[in-house]
Amino acid sequence: MATTPLQAVKGMNDLLPSESPVWQFFESKVVEVLHSYGYQEIRFPILEKTELFQRGIGEVTDIVEKEMYTFVDKGGDSLTMRPEGTASCVRACEENRLLFDRANLVQKLWYTGPMFRHERPQKGRLRQFHQIGVEVFGLQGPDIDAELLLMTARLWQELGIDDAVALQINTLGTPQSRADYRQALVAFLNQHRTELDEDSQRRIDRNPLRVLDSKDPKTQAVLDNAPTLFDHLDEESREHFDQLKSILDAMNIPYTVNPRLVRGLDYYGKTVFEWVTTQLGAQGTVCAGGRYDGLVEELGGKPTPGVGFAMGIERLILLLTELNVVPEDIFASADVYLLVAGDVLNDAFAVAEQIRSDLPYLRVQMHCGGGSFKSQMKKADKSGADIALILGEDELKEGVISVKYLREEKPQHTVKLNELINILS
Repeated sequence: MATTPLQAVKGMNDLLPSESPVWQFFESKVVEVLHSYGYQEIRFPILEKTELFQRGIGEVTDIVEKEMYTFVDKGGDSLTMRPEGTASCVRACEENRLLFDRANLVQKLWYTGPMFRHERPQKGRLRQFHQIGVEVFGLQGPDIDAELLLMTARLWQELGIDDAVALQINTLGTPQSRADYRQALVAFLNQHRTELDEDSQRRIDRNPLRVLDSKDPKTQAVLDNAPTLFDHLDEESREHFDQLKSILDAMNIPYTVNPRLVRGLDYYGKTVFEWVTTQLGAQGTVCAGGRYDGLVEELGGKPTPGVGFAMGIERLILLLTELNVVPEDIFASADVYLLVAGDVLNDAFAVAEQIRSDLPYLRVQMHCGGGSFKSQMKKADKSGADIALILGEDELKEGVISVKYLREEKPQHTVKLNELINILS
């Protein structure tokens, strides 16, 4: 009786060997830049108590209301697969007392891994998606906000996509200024309730600032005449935002002030930002974040300023591919390919292991599985290696090995086995 082949869960994709080199290239660039700015890695679990996200993200957000993967475990606890990383990072720092020592409070952290949201899968937006996140605790000035933006700008340059992304910034002010603005915004929206889309009508009473983020054209037209948060902004937040813009101007980082940029999570205040692109259709945001000075206290810690961002790896991989900026050589699985001709298998293994020991930066692939010399050469070429080494019974008797260049017009030649390491290096 035939059985139905098993398939992956909808919206949770496999990463195949043909795709992983691009991910490795991207992730290595990110880690290189993060380390150059002095950021350290932190790792935390995929599963958290549901309460963490209800309190941290906000119970009236789309994520908590509709998108979280939540279940009750055998012990009766409500657990959730993390939909984002900031709340988990705060929990990990608090639980492990990283924010306890007030004299050494500053933490500059980064993390990477899968996140989970039950959304409609589409290009660049999956139910299991991957992010690289950065969080800074203990610094409240605009200088650290600026550092995060300078760091991401440097990353785009390193990746060769700086011309394809644009920075949008805004300020959400303090909780009090947002409360004053919320009152004025709700009064305006209620006057135009029937002109708004259904989601925006629902949000008026529960989370009115999210109406500003509506993608509905009719709602956006109504918002053209809405009051702005700048009209209600407190002096502290205004000065913070002006200093941030001054640093960006001095460092020649182009940006646009977008007064409708609010972000989708409740914990943000003061600075918020997005790096966006027009190359990926509707899914245009590739990196976003902002300041969340009240989140640590909201989750049970002492008042601690915080700021951070997250970038979607899938979307950035799509952008790298769309712009064709990925180096071709990253797809090679080997630098050196060792062919075996005749009864010399043990000696071939010894040669391969010697190269790996003396030149660990080289990727050495030895042919396994037998086959004709022609079929071995095809596999050597397919591996992307620059050099093929050929060891046969005749070469072994003479104490030599043949060197064939696969990517250059150079003649094949033999070298002594005891000189091979020097030549390869």
